[in-house]
Amino acid sequence: MRAHVAAASPEEACGLLAGRAGEVAHIFEIENELHSATRYRMAPKQQLEALMEMEERGWELLAIYHSHPSGPVGPSATDLAEALYPDALQLIWSRAEGKWVGRAYRFDANTAVEKDFELAK
Repeated sequence: MRAHVAAASPEEACGLLAGRAGEVAHIFEIENELHSATRYRMAPKQQLEALMEMEERGWELLAIYHSHPSGPVGPSATDLAEALYPDALQLIWSRAEGKWVGRAYRFDANTAVEKDFELAK
C-alpha cells in the first residue's frame, strides 16, 4: 500500500484489502477515476471485479484505503460522509514528517474512532 500511495502522489490513491479473520490475503489497488489530489472515487469496474474475486475466494472486505497526499492526517468530512462499508476499516495514508504514515479508523455515525493495526514487514 505504501508503495502504491507514494507512486500515485500527488493524486489520492485508493484500494481494498481482502482476507479472512483479520489477516490480509490480498491488496487490490484500484484506480482513482477522479485523478484528484483531494478526492477519490474508485473505478467502478475495478472495484466490482475486486469484490467478485473476494467472493469467489471466500475472502471478506477487511479495509478500504486511500491517501491524503497533502493532508489532513485523519479522515476528512467527505471521508465520513461518503463511507459506505461500515464493517470495513478505513485506512488513511498521509505524509507526516516526510514519510507516508497509515492510520486505521472505524467510521460510525459520522465519527471516526482510531484503531490499532499492524503492517507486516
